[in-house]
Amino acid sequence: MPSTPEPSRSRISTKGTAGLVIAIAVVAVVLVAFPAYRLFFAISVGIGLGVAAALFLWHKLRPIREEDVENKHPLGLG
Repeated sequence: MPSTPEPSRSRISTKGTAGLVIAIAVVAVVLVAFPAYRLFFAISVGIGLGVAAALFLWHKLRPIREEDVENKHPLGLG
């Protein structure tokens, strides 16, 4: 039986900056198309910024010391 070649699928690369631009565009379209999601998005961004600020302050006030790290070379490469 002769084998039939599979159709080639062209893939769009969504890595790096292109992926970020696509993600921002999708969020913008969803926020414009569905106004009910605006409040949910605003609350989510607020919670995210609050957690980020808390973690930033925590690590600024309590930096990791050399003796806090137990296994410095977990793969034994150094």
